[in-house]
Amino acid sequence: MNKLLLSFALYLHTSKRYKATKNFIRDILNNSNNPYKKYVDISIIFLIITSVFILIYEVKHSVPEWIDIYDIYFVSLVFSVEYLLRLWVHNDITEPIIKEHRDAQFLGKEFSSFSLLKEGLVEKIKYMFTPSALIDLLAIFPAYRPLRVLRIFVLFRVLKLLRYTKSINQFTEVLSNKKFELLTLLFLLFFVVMTAGIALYVMEEQKNPNIDSLFDALYWALVTISTVGYGDISPVTPEGRSISILVIIAGIAMISFATSVIVSAFSEKLSELKENRIIEQVNKSKSFLLICGYGQMTKMFLSQYGSEYKNYIILENRVERMEQARKDGYDAIHEDASRYETLSKFNTEHCDITVLCLTSDDVENIYITLNAKSISKRIKVIARANDSSMLSKFEHAGVDHVLMPHTVANSMIHTAITQPTMYKAIHAILTGKSVARIDEIRAYECKGIVGMSIEALAFKRSKLLFMGIQRSGTFMFNPRHTELVQSGDILLVMGRKISLDYFKSLYEEGDY
Repeated sequence: MNKLLLSFALYLHTSKRYKATKNFIRDILNNSNNPYKKYVDISIIFLIITSVFILIYEVKHSVPEWIDIYDIYFVSLVFSVEYLLRLWVHNDITEPIIKEHRDAQFLGKEFSSFSLLKEGLVEKIKYMFTPSALIDLLAIFPAYRPLRVLRIFVLFRVLKLLRYTKSINQFTEVLSNKKFELLTLLFLLFFVVMTAGIALYVMEEQKNPNIDSLFDALYWALVTISTVGYGDISPVTPEGRSISILVIIAGIAMISFATSVIVSAFSEKLSELKENRIIEQVNKSKSFLLICGYGQMTKMFLSQYGSEYKNYIILENRVERMEQARKDGYDAIHEDASRYETLSKFNTEHCDITVLCLTSDDVENIYITLNAKSISKRIKVIARANDSSMLSKFEHAGVDHVLMPHTVANSMIHTAITQPTMYKAIHAILTGKSVARIDEIRAYECKGIVGMSIEALAFKRSKLLFMGIQRSGTFMFNPRHTELVQSGDILLVMGRKISLDYFKSLYEEGDY
């Protein structure tokens, strides 16, 4: 039996299709960043709402047979499949079995898989008794609706909205953060109701015709402390009315306390909710910028090029600078980009992310670079460096491009002094004040140019000035006319935007 279980575990462990399917199901059920999860959530919410609507409608009306089939069988089948899939992906039994087998071989001891199988099954059983799993299970029961009493289980489908409705989840999360305060309030409420109810029962049981039992007195105390006051039971003795006064005052105090607790909890959570909304919105984009640090360079970049980059977020770990960025009208959140948890919030699998490390601290920029590259090599990192001696460290960290503002500024100052005309031309091009512009043509985006020589390309026809090629990290200025364009090349050209668009259209349309 051990060999059979081990063989089955090895088969599943080595099956790429099995692992890919399980990871896909787990991701689409639990990962909010998965692009397909929202469609699953919307579908489940639709099924829940229609089930409840049918339950309400059939109280006084008869429903067609096809609606009954839809509600009893189809909806319940979908919920059953969802429940079984969640149970399946909750934990993996094969991994512990294989690990135990390898350890047994290494130590030369007897291998037994039954204990591990038992642990895996116990873990799944524990999951089955969690509140969310119980709700999922009870939501299936309306499939057996020949018994009319089971139709009430449709209400458990409403509770499934707790899993699929983010606003409700956030509300319950806020309340759970104030669990201690709310439990204290609940205990105080229980104490006051019990004390007031017992006191009223002792004083008025024989004098008040509306109080026949202790339950009546406790009911009166709860109704009074909640300030509802139905009026069906009211004190008739001076002592009972004195108790009423104290209970009413206690009720007002407790309502005020509960309100203040909930309001403070939401005010504390409000900034976090706003930041999460910003992150979710950006994660829906195909590409975006993460700008780390809000200083002078960030201000200059956004003031000049902010209109070109709609999808961006400023990450600032200093509260005052983050608040200043928001006052200036930019999307900023209070996060430390050098922490793994921060960048892991972003959709690195499905988005093209560029990280701009623009803090004034070289060490912090290196840490941000290391963090970004550890999450995904696909993340492009452009970092600011103030000290030239730190360049080797930036390269080892994996940065794609290093900006040295002081060096560039010094070069521009020298050019302005020695060659003022060239300085004016370069400054006009870089700031967008010139008609001409320097731009890039990426060969993988303009596939018609791949395999063609430089002299065969229509630069003259498009009125573009060809400057050079970047290939494998090396820039070739004014290469030979016979040089062939490769798929990974980036061509640097100068000209008007209309010329660049015309050049790209030529090769997209296949004129050459």
